[in-house]
Parts: sequence; C-alpha cells; structure tokens
Amino acid sequence: MNILPHDKQVEIIAALCEGVGQRAVSRLTDTDRKTVARLALRVGRGCAELHDRMMVGLRVQRIECDELWAYVGHKRNPQKGPKRHPSPVMGDQYTYVALASATRAIVGYRTGKRDTETTDLFIRDLRDRVLGVPEISTDGYHPYRNAIRDAFGNRVAHGVINKTYSVTHLAVTEASRRYSPAQVVAVQRDVVSGVPAEISTSYVERQNLTLRMASKRFARLSNGFSKKLEPHLCAVALHVAFYNLCRVHEALRSTPAMALGIADRVWTIGDLIDAALATQPITPETTAPDRRKRFQVIEGGKE
Repeated sequence: MNILPHDKQVEIIAALCEGVGQRAVSRLTDTDRKTVARLALRVGRGCAELHDRMMVGLRVQRIECDELWAYVGHKRNPQKGPKRHPSPVMGDQYTYVALASATRAIVGYRTGKRDTETTDLFIRDLRDRVLGVPEISTDGYHPYRNAIRDAFGNRVAHGVINKTYSVTHLAVTEASRRYSPAQVVAVQRDVVSGVPAEISTSYVERQNLTLRMASKRFARLSNGFSKKLEPHLCAVALHVAFYNLCRVHEALRSTPAMALGIADRVWTIGDLIDAALATQPITPETTAPDRRKRFQVIEGGKE
C-alpha cells in the first residue's frame, strides 16, 4: 500500500485549513484528488474524536451560541414532485457553534437541520462538556429556550438578542447591493432566565465568518460546496480542531486551547495530523474485484 509522505500530508491539510478547495489543493501539491479527499476524511474523523476527548470537564463563565448555514448537494429540499420529502442528509445544513467568549474556544458544535431535534442534541452535548452553569447568550431561535432550560435547569442565566434587519428589494440587479448584508435597524435584548451580565453573540458571529473564510465548503457563490454529508462533517471537525489547537488568536496572542487550559503549546499541523490519525483504527480495505490477482492452480506431476 502506498503511504503519503508526512510532509505532503502537512502540506495538504494546511492548505485545506486555509480555505483552499480540494481540486486546487490537488493541483498545488501535485497529488491525486481522491488521495486528498481520503486524507481529509480520515483526518476529519480523527479531529472529531480528538474534540470529544479533549473538550470535557471545562469551566467557562459565558458561552455564545449561533448557527451557520451551508448546504449539501443542493440548496433546498425539493418542494414539488416525487422527491418533495425533505432529506436529512441533503439540502440545507446548519452548523451550531458554542463559543466560550473569554477564551474564544469552540466548546461544542453540531451540524444538521435547523430544527428542535438538532438544537436539543447540540445543547445536551454542550451540557456534557462544561462544569457548573455558565451564562448563555443565543439569538431569537425559539427552540433554544426549551433546550437550555431542560439541559441546564431554570437557574441558568440565559439571554436572547434579536436583531431586526432592513428589508431589501428583491428585484435589485446590482450584485453589490443584492449580496451585501442588510442593515441592522433595531436590536432587542430579552432575559429568558436568571440575571445575565451580558447579552451578546458578537464573538460567535465573528467565528462564523472565520469558518466561512477558512473552509471552501462554506464559501458562497461557488461550486466548492459539499456533495455528501460525511465529508462536510469532517471538514467542520477539521476546522474546529485547527482553530482551537493550531491557530493563534490575534487578540489572545495564543490559541484558544491554551487560553482554555487544555493545551500548553501551539500545535503544528503535523501534531494535529498525528493526533487525529492516532485515534482512527487501522482497518484493511477490500480490494475491488477487478483489481484482484487471479491465481491459476497448476497440477504438478506425481512420482
């Protein structure tokens, strides 16, 4: 079996973490596109396992939660025809992110449909990772209220921020106006429970921009979107691990993992690859039937 050199693996993963698409990485590194995809898939799976092992027993004072939109295969589920039933693995996929505001670390994340079930699973996972009852700020998405109350109890300090945007004319033909963000005309902060000291989602919204810039799968107006759900999930896991462990935050002067106390140094891409692949079991792959060697038994003579 051919094994990709470690330096080449570092080169590929570093490019993927900086927002380069798989086809471009294949050309830049002179590597087969399928090899790039397989490496990204294996490292992404390992990063998800690495996050589950490291992000536990955390003490954070304040958490911000938000969702980031992307899509797999196509933008929306078909509304007409024989395939009008929504698919759980295709169409719109939202990545929920829970960010510790003081350390800028991504404590928890989950990708799925923007519905009550995914929100409940996301908040339950967040509850299992943190100690105590931190202060939580979310947007106005209503399922957050019940999910946070069920997971953290009534004594949690939960605040909601609602932003009202100006209505843009849908018939605008100028690209600079059509794709520019709408202007915020009003901001309303509501207390759901407890006494939150601050109600804001600014840090996690900035992290959403970081993810959209650092992963080609989240880039708008491009064909770099994910075609299948599993590679999309692995790409998110790779970004989260790279962001927490390898990327030095400009304001903190350290990585979020160091600020959180779960790492004592800045990880290199090589360190991340080694740790991620170490979590993955080595499973033999079955050779395709058309590539199997054919043996012919020859009967020898007898004495």
